[in-house]
Amino acid sequence: MSDDSLVELAIEDTREKMAKVIEHTKGEFSSIRTGRATPVLVEKLRVSYYGSEVPLQQIAGFTVPEARVLVINPYDKGSIGAIEKAIQASDLGVNPSNDGAVLRIVFPQLNEERRKQLVKSVRQRAEDGRVGVRNLRRATRQDLEALEKDKELSNDDLDWAEKELDGVTQEYISEIDRLLAHKEQELLEV
Repeated sequence: MSDDSLVELAIEDTREKMAKVIEHTKGEFSSIRTGRATPVLVEKLRVSYYGSEVPLQQIAGFTVPEARVLVINPYDKGSIGAIEKAIQASDLGVNPSNDGAVLRIVFPQLNEERRKQLVKSVRQRAEDGRVGVRNLRRATRQDLEALEKDKELSNDDLDWAEKELDGVTQEYISEIDRLLAHKEQELLEV
């Protein structure tokens, strides 16, 4: 295998892993509420259902009849109490109304202090994403340096690969920064 293909394989593998970090960060961002109702806020909540913990999305359907109202319609009406308990135990800070058939969650307008807390939380999650990307860069760099040490990669190829790796890393960190800016704007919008 040539030096170039080894480097290309390593960088392509790193790109794929960095893309997964971006997807994870997007998922983290989507779980932070912006004052609008969306099923993403509750669909991953774990509900105790007949002795096992299952994600809410497996046992209920969701509708958003108004911008700040989320209706949860359990497939099995017997699970409504367990769903209500899971929502109350979550960190959403909302209390669902239960009419025996469906649960309604009305999301209050976010106050300034809560918006600032959410922005702080989003920034922390973005930093976690950046750290994940940098850790992948470091691991790949160590792999490339090991190849050079084993004489499978020339010093020039290593320098080129590191520059390429830095460019890829910057690309993914910029994507996290772009996602962060968008989410902050969404949170601060009144």
